[in-house]
Amino acid sequence: MPADRTAAAPAAAPAAPLPGQAVPAAPGGRPIPAVLGADLEVPVRGGRLVPYANLDYAASAPCLEPVSAAVAAALPAYSSVHRGAGYASQLTTARYEQARHTVRAFVGARPGDAVVFTRNTTDATNLLARALPEGTTVVVFDTEHHASLLPWAGAVRLAPPAFPGEAVRAADEALAALADRDGPKLLVVTAASNVTGELWPIAALAHIAHRHGARILVDAAQLVPHRPLNLTALDLDYVVFSGHKLYAPFGTGVLVGRPDWLAEAPPYLRGGGAVRAVHGGAGTAGPTTAGPTTAGPTTADTTGAATTGTGTAGTGTAGTGTAGTGTGTAEVEWHDDPEARHEAGTPNVLGAVALAAACDALTATGWTALMREEERLLARLRAGLAGIEGVHELSLWGPDHPRVGIVSFVVDGRTAREVAEALSNEYGIGVRDGKFCAHPFVRHLLGGIENSGGCADDGATAASAVRASIGIGTTAEHVDRLVGALRELVSRG
Repeated sequence: MPADRTAAAPAAAPAAPLPGQAVPAAPGGRPIPAVLGADLEVPVRGGRLVPYANLDYAASAPCLEPVSAAVAAALPAYSSVHRGAGYASQLTTARYEQARHTVRAFVGARPGDAVVFTRNTTDATNLLARALPEGTTVVVFDTEHHASLLPWAGAVRLAPPAFPGEAVRAADEALAALADRDGPKLLVVTAASNVTGELWPIAALAHIAHRHGARILVDAAQLVPHRPLNLTALDLDYVVFSGHKLYAPFGTGVLVGRPDWLAEAPPYLRGGGAVRAVHGGAGTAGPTTAGPTTAGPTTADTTGAATTGTGTAGTGTAGTGTAGTGTGTAEVEWHDDPEARHEAGTPNVLGAVALAAACDALTATGWTALMREEERLLARLRAGLAGIEGVHELSLWGPDHPRVGIVSFVVDGRTAREVAEALSNEYGIGVRDGKFCAHPFVRHLLGGIENSGGCADDGATAASAVRASIGIGTTAEHVDRLVGALRELVSRG
């Protein structure tokens, strides 16, 4: 019997936004901002142009439209910051320092915390590594991105934990074992994995660190584009992250945290802006005295126990130094303010403006709307991958552990590079393949998966993975295209 055409039709579902359009917000909130490049078309095999499906956000996120607008607004009056009497310099200085305040508020920093602008997360982490007091011992998990794994001399390396509680226990035991060792201690951990997207128990780890008199550094590069972060509420000592993952691809990162170690350390770079005064007579000036960091060997532990390397972190002479050879000397008075002390030279003002604009845009939109949209798309992606035989998602703590919009996987019988190239060349989909600058962790994850494929990303045929990552601007069509493409690739055998 034909349906009654006079019956009331069910309410239509809201239309999905077209590429480039802002996603409607929840009632009372601002729309989720659009990203630049949403209408980009790319060539695929056969010469056709198709809309680009960007699923590579964990490497670099596209620029938000409000970020681009803020940079464009700052450009006409762009000038060098600090010590300039001209109007353009004064205005640019005000924008630069306001960016510092914006970032401080975005991460919920304490009033006295330093906010030092750097090039990226790697640069920010290396800055802190150079500022460690002499004799500092660092404890770090092998699950970390290389930016957090490699800068430390003589670090204690911890094996990948089987579950979150084991991460807390391992950190507790490692720090307890260091109780008799002189010098400060620093625990280094990610907030969200750049390989699996899984969230780490940073509040519990901070509590453990402080119970042992240690400090904690959190790599928040993969967290802050997806979730709010409150440094004060979590009682974190240091946080690092990058603009290019936070929809502000203009070459800026940041180190936020306690100022004392930074104020006492030799300047990260030596030059203009980092000094209060330079005194002395004629002569050939040599470098200001600063002892090098001595890198001892790092010992990787695969048994789960803490293995202590050797070496001394962060040695050097801070404060007023004597420079020079020849007939005269130059005495340098470095800034006590850690922000000025470690930002020598003309800074990346537009990068700071862009980073602040991204922070403002995400805050104004509201995390509820952003997280709801991401979780909807992430669930769609993971369910689609789970339905394809021969596709295996990588996970440290199981499929139900909370995570941000990052999914890494392998395909039986195909290398990661083959999969990534086919997705790009045939379907216009951008993903990442390799070990994602986390070689020890990816090798650990792939250890239990047979036929995991591989590509020569470290000079030898070694197992690797494919990573799809989502964010603002990702659509259901992008997700469905990836799932459909993988299903077709698998069906070919």
